[in-house]
Amino acid sequence: MSQPLAIISAMEGELRAILEQLTHQEMVRVGPRDFWRGHWHGQPVVAVLSRIGKVAAATTATVLVERFAVSRMVFTGVAGGLGSGVAVGDVVVAKRFLQHDLDASPLFPRFEVPLYGRSHFDTDERLGSALAQAAQTVLADVVGLLGELAVREFSLTAPRLHRGLIISGDRFVSSTRESVALQQTLPDALAVEMEGAAVAQVCHDYGIPFAAVRTISDRADEGAHRDFKRFMDHVASRYSAAIISEMLRRL
Repeated sequence: MSQPLAIISAMEGELRAILEQLTHQEMVRVGPRDFWRGHWHGQPVVAVLSRIGKVAAATTATVLVERFAVSRMVFTGVAGGLGSGVAVGDVVVAKRFLQHDLDASPLFPRFEVPLYGRSHFDTDERLGSALAQAAQTVLADVVGLLGELAVREFSLTAPRLHRGLIISGDRFVSSTRESVALQQTLPDALAVEMEGAAVAQVCHDYGIPFAAVRTISDRADEGAHRDFKRFMDHVASRYSAAIISEMLRRL
């Protein structure tokens, strides 16, 4: 049996949409987490809810390697948009990650992970390209995927795909002041979330190919919490399931 691909989400709504696609499901509990083995498009997968934050994500990723011997990891979730032109309903596929709240200065430069000699962790080019191509295909017909009502409600007239830097930290960024500060300090950052950089570091340690896709749910400002659940249920979860499904067809 070939090694499975891991699919990780931090929010229950997204994982639920993914689990609906798995066949031959089997749940395995490790610690406080439920890992769902199954198949999708004939490929073995393990799907899991990491929970929110870098520590939870790193713990989950480590278990996926040590206990389930996964061959690749894909993280799917939502994020706040930072980059110019990154709008609600757009999709960002990460090329690299950085922890925006890591600062061990003056012992090490700001953002650098101590003893690694680096601040950025790259994603896997092949896996990321497959994810980006899948996202592009899905975004080409959002009306067919979501329906006209959802497209109008969230103004998803022409959602775009972006590729580049995503930053992670153990803060839910929800103020214009903080968002602007991040934009000024890290002008290449396209989006901000709370898990990806931790998973990227674990995958770097173990030599596991990693890719991540994030749906932009807000602009990381005072409106970040507004209609979040509706957006998750009616947009982000459907994006996630459709993009991962299309990606698996391409692998």
